[in-house]
Order: sequence, then structure tokens, then C-alpha cells
Amino acid sequence: MAAGLIFLLAMPFAALAADGAVAADQQAAWQARLDKAAALQAEGKARQAEADQVLVERNAECATKFLINDCRRAASREHLTVTRETRRQENEGNAIEREVKREQMAERAKLRAEAEPRRAAELEFRQAESTTARQDAEDKIAAARAAKEAKAAEGEKRKIAEAEKQQRKQADHDARVAKKMREAEQRAAQSAEKK
Repeated sequence: MAAGLIFLLAMPFAALAADGAVAADQQAAWQARLDKAAALQAEGKARQAEADQVLVERNAECATKFLINDCRRAASREHLTVTRETRRQENEGNAIEREVKREQMAERAKLRAEAEPRRAAELEFRQAESTTARQDAEDKIAAARAAKEAKAAEGEKRKIAEAEKQQRKQADHDARVAKKMREAEQRAAQSAEKK
């Protein structure tokens, strides 16, 4: 049984060792994509903050010009163009991040599914081992109980034998005492006859 467990455990680990290099490559690829997504998101936020600052500055400049509203509209259009581009960039980063996380979840689910037969075999082995240990413990308890009962029965027999021996001794003693009493009575009777 132990050899079977060793074989069952060795098989998945050999497969995992072969997959370990693939998993490391996959992890590196995921990390690179996550880094790219984070860079896109950070760049988009930085560009948006810069565009917001430029809009504030342009609106301040427009206040000094003759056609204020035309100037502000032009600044707003430029800001809107940059805002759309930064949102597109951030959305692209978010999409890459979501895709990587989805792939990672799928990989974890695949690994769990692949490991399930091994876990089931381990569970079955542990249950069999537990059942065997429990049965061994019950057998030891039953043997100890039987030994205790046998000892108790032997003790009871010895006690009965001792009681019978004591009764015989008492009966012998009582018989000797009665015999001596009869002999003493006969001597007393003989002595009384002689007198």
C-alpha cells in the first residue's frame, strides 16, 4: 500500500516539474503584461493630470484675449481630445489586466482539476490508513479487555478455591476440636467412673 502511495505521489510531481518551467515562463509573460498594463494606466493618468493642468492654464490665458469663448472652446476641444486618448489608454491597460487575471484564474482552475485525482487518491489512502489504525486500536482494546476478563475469571476461581480450602480447614479444625472434646468427655467419664 505504501509503495502504491509513493507511486501516486511521484507521478504528479514529475509532471509538475516538467510543467514548472512552462509555468515560470507563463508567470513571466503574465507579469510583463501586467507591468505593461500598469504602465499604460499610469501614463494615462499622468497625461490626464497634465491635460487638466494645461486646460487651467489655457483658460487663464484666454481671460486676457479678445475672443474669450472661442479660445476656451479650442482649449476644451484639445482637452477633450487628450482626455479621450488617455481614457482609451487606461481602458487598454484595464483590459490587459482583466485578461491576465482571467487567464490566471483559468490556469488555477486547470491545476486544481489536474491535482484532483492525486488529492482523491491521497484522501482514499488516508481513509484506508485511518480505518486500519482504528481497527488495530479496537483489536488491542478487545485483546486487553479479554485478557482482563480472563485474569478476573482466574482470580475468581482462585478466590473460590481459597474459600473452599478455608472451609475444609475450618471443618477439619472443627472435627479435631469435636474429637478432642469427645475424648476429653470420655476421659472425664472414665475418671468419674473410677472414682
